[in-house]
Amino acid sequence: MSTSASLFTRHPANPLLTPERWPYSINAVMNAAATVVGDETVLLCRVEDRRGFSHLTCARSRDGASNWVVDDHPALAYDGTHPEEEWGLEDPRATYVEELGRWIITYTAFGREGPGVSLAQTEDFKSFERLGMVMSPEDKNAALLPRRIGGDWVLFHRPTSAQGADVWLSRSSDLKSWHSPERVLGRRQGGWWDAARVGMGPPPLETEHGWLVVYHGVRQTVAGGLYRAGLALLDLEEPARVLRRSDEWVLGPNADYEVSGDVPNVVFPCGLVHDAGNDTLFLYYGAADTRIGLATARCSDVLEYLLACPPG
Repeated sequence: MSTSASLFTRHPANPLLTPERWPYSINAVMNAAATVVGDETVLLCRVEDRRGFSHLTCARSRDGASNWVVDDHPALAYDGTHPEEEWGLEDPRATYVEELGRWIITYTAFGREGPGVSLAQTEDFKSFERLGMVMSPEDKNAALLPRRIGGDWVLFHRPTSAQGADVWLSRSSDLKSWHSPERVLGRRQGGWWDAARVGMGPPPLETEHGWLVVYHGVRQTVAGGLYRAGLALLDLEEPARVLRRSDEWVLGPNADYEVSGDVPNVVFPCGLVHDAGNDTLFLYYGAADTRIGLATARCSDVLEYLLACPPG
C-alpha cells in the first residue's frame, strides 16, 4: 500500500504556470480552481497584480499539464460596483452542479471589512455572473458540494472571526440564505502539522466510500506558517461526519518553487480533477503564493490509504 509520502507525484512540467509566462504584467499566480470543460482542463487562477490586488483569470490545456493558453484578460475582477471586492478576489473553487447545468464558483471577496465568501456562476468559463456575498467577513476557503444533501446545498467554509480556524459547513435551500454553521474538521492540538489552522481545499469528490477531501493544514513555526495538504473522508449523506482522516500530510513544500516565493513553504490546493477512465487524480495547488503546481495520484490508492487511516 502507498505511504503518505508516495501517494502524490509532482508533475515533471512543474511549475505549470508562472508569472513570467503570463500574457500581461503580474506579480504572482496561485490557488486555482480546476475543472473540465469539453475537451479542455480549465484553471481559474488567482492572479496578483503589481499593486498587490488579486483577480481571477482562466488558463486552458488539452491534457491538463502542458501547452497552457492563458486568457489575455481577467474572468472576474473588481469593477468598482462590488465594494466587497475592493481589495481583490482570491482562492476560487469550481463545482459543476448538474441540477443547475452550470458551474458555481466560490471565491474569497476581500474588501474593507475583511475577507468574505462570494458566489458566481458560469456555463462556459467565458462569461460569469456574480451571485453575491453569502458569508460575511471574516470567512474564506469555501467549496460547494455538487448535489443537494437532504434537500439542501452544502457549503464548506472557514468562519474565522467567531468559530476559529476550522472547517465548518452551512446548508441552504436556495444558495442565498444559509443556516448556522456546523463544525466538520478541526485543528489538532499540540505539535501536529495542522495545529494552527485548517481549511477546505478543492470541492470534495464523491466516491463510493464517501466524500474525498483534500484540505490544507498549517503549522506555525519561527519562520512563519508552513502549509501542507492532508486527506479526509466524509459521510456521503451526512457530510459533517468525518469517517477517516490522515494523521500525516500527503503533500508539503519540498521543491524549490514551493519553498521559495512571496510566501515561502506553501502548498495550497484549490483544484482537483478526477480522470475516472485512468483512475487518476490531478491536484492543482498554489506554490509559495507565486506559481501553480500539479501533483497526480491514483484515486484507488488514495482511497485505500484513507480507509486505513484512523476514524475522524
